[in-house]
Amino acid sequence: MVRLPFTSSTRSVPEAVQVPRHIAIIMDGNGRWARKRFMPRVAGHAKGVDSLREVIRTCLDRGVEYLTVFAFSSENWRRPQDEVSFLMQLFVKSLKAEIERIHRNNIRLRVVGELERFDKALVDLIRDGETLTAGNTKMNLTICANYGGRWDIMQAVGKMIAAGQGSPGGFSEEDLVPHLALGFSPEPDLFIRTGGEKRISNFMLWQLAYSELYFTDKLWPEFGEAELDEAIASYQGRERRFGRTSEQLVKGESDPSAPGHA
Repeated sequence: MVRLPFTSSTRSVPEAVQVPRHIAIIMDGNGRWARKRFMPRVAGHAKGVDSLREVIRTCLDRGVEYLTVFAFSSENWRRPQDEVSFLMQLFVKSLKAEIERIHRNNIRLRVVGELERFDKALVDLIRDGETLTAGNTKMNLTICANYGGRWDIMQAVGKMIAAGQGSPGGFSEEDLVPHLALGFSPEPDLFIRTGGEKRISNFMLWQLAYSELYFTDKLWPEFGEAELDEAIASYQGRERRFGRTSEQLVKGESDPSAPGHA
């Protein structure tokens, strides 16, 4: 069994934090933002990069330790080929333009997903960025690309079995979690989806078990500092019980399942 550096919300109660330690975002609505302005969909994706830059800066200012964004799902390959091609080019362009800024701000970059499907030039660029920022400590930025929550769980099970950790019917969360694509990060405290849709779309299925969900009609290119602060304020007004009652929270009762509880 591997001892995890963070708490599983289904195994014990995580520490209550005023500012979300980890925020996960589905950046939805780029195409609709462009269509409303009689522009091609790809123009919305380009504008969305500006929103991501502002959200990263705001997270740094607010003390968020982990930011995970859904850039390209495993289902997005179903989109028109010209849009997929533009997204790949935008990914390359954005990485080249932003990696030095990310590094200067002491941010560690990771890109997770089935990267084998991307061109080698893009994969090499991703790996170079990850290597450059590997020692950075102020914030962790994770970009999920060609990622799906079910794929993540399945690949983690395969890696766990290959490593000889656990057996069918006889393994634990602690055996599995280190093999998840996001096994290095705590579970998100706050999940945000822009664009008006109210679903999680195969994103971080394992990790979102007890995350606070926040949906907004704002399209991603319209989402910035003020909108992120609204989402954080909504999170701060939630009662995070993790299976307990409100009365237990008022009394300040500790978690009976926690190690060392008498």
